[in-house]
Amino acid sequence: MLSMFIHVVLFQVKPKEVAKYRKDSLMWASYTKKAKGFVAYFTMKRYGRLNQYASVYEWDRKVDHNRFMKKYHDWLVSKSKAKVKVLGYYNLKGIDRLR
Repeated sequence: MLSMFIHVVLFQVKPKEVAKYRKDSLMWASYTKKAKGFVAYFTMKRYGRLNQYASVYEWDRKVDHNRFMKKYHDWLVSKSKAKVKVLGYYNLKGIDRLR
């Protein structure tokens, strides 16, 4: 049974804020990297949509993500510098994987 949890946050980021958004994203990722159950992080730019970016986190289990968010979310938001607009949050459960 595959156990994988993906958390995606889709942002609208103005061009002058992109460098700060990327720096903020890597700051968040540096803390998640140390967390139990963390697998991978990706910063993505959305094709065909102006100024849209996604922060994608892969975890072993949803409980690992929840534990991290409870402990660090508000604090990391307070440390983030970029002015961004959240367009959506997406939680995905892995069911198949082929490498």
